[in-house]
Amino acid sequence: MNIIVVGCGRVGAELAYRLYKKGHSVTVIDQTASAFANLPPDFSGRTVEGEATNQNVLERAGIETVDGLAVVTKNDPMNAVIAHLARSQYGLNNIVARNYDPTYRYVLEAFDLHMVSSSSWGAQRLEEMLAHAELYTVFSAGNGEVEIYEIRIPENWDEHTLLEMLPDENCYPVSLTRAGTATLPKMDTVLKSNDIVLVSATFDGIEAVRKNLQAGPEV
Repeated sequence: MNIIVVGCGRVGAELAYRLYKKGHSVTVIDQTASAFANLPPDFSGRTVEGEATNQNVLERAGIETVDGLAVVTKNDPMNAVIAHLARSQYGLNNIVARNYDPTYRYVLEAFDLHMVSSSSWGAQRLEEMLAHAELYTVFSAGNGEVEIYEIRIPENWDEHTLLEMLPDENCYPVSLTRAGTATLPKMDTVLKSNDIVLVSATFDGIEAVRKNLQAGPEV
């Protein structure tokens, strides 16, 4: 793929390098030439100095023929403007924007953009790791609104069912692994201690699961 990355800070440089190492053709735009020093020495993609809100700069970077655009500066309104410009003027739909400051997330949402809110996502991951060690996030969709969690079934839930453990909504079973073999479980599946269950849940859904695990099954 031919991809443009706007912003060559730590995130932009890391993203550009990862894409380059995967064999993609990468062009990096930044308004400050010294920012390109963040790129590893063996990065052989293109760099374009200039303000990406300027269409001449975007066209020098090849916006008219690219397959994807990542806008990852620290300026959320600028990210929204650049992404909107690429979509409205050049018909590009494969666009992902970074949300740097959570208080400006609404700006990106107003443009209906795919985005990654690194601060919100990171804070949620840290909170889970510190306060909820019994559950592990194995996949996160969007900005963490829906995630897949791994749960190791404790001994006190042996011989009880998923129906007893999971809440009525906002949480759905994905798989159950027992003795190294994975199956698609049903709500009436009887659990065994040390089973590994993957569930897809919202934040409210997984909180309900945590409360159920802590309280234990009803006798």
